[in-house]
Amino acid sequence: KTDAGLYTCDIGTDVAKSKVSVQEKPTEVTKQLEDKTSPAGQDISLSCELSKADVNIRWYKDGKAIRKSQKYELQQEGTRAVLIIRESTVKDS
Repeated sequence: KTDAGLYTCDIGTDVAKSKVSVQEKPTEVTKQLEDKTSPAGQDISLSCELSKADVNIRWYKDGKAIRKSQKYELQQEGTRAVLIIRESTVKDS
């Protein structure tokens, strides 16, 4: 159900009309990523919370896109986005 549409106020002898459009609020990060320190060899999990579920998320490291692989696991659970770095090394800093 949408609230957008043409609304009218009809008094019989005259009619007032209004066209209503509703714009969706942009998605926002509601909980930021936290800095992590981990011993080498451990999995590291980074997560952030978003104001909406099912948003297209892209992860980056130093400006380069991260893709799902043996090294990186990308998860999205409702409004929570999670990046898991498998078997971390110094190069992951």
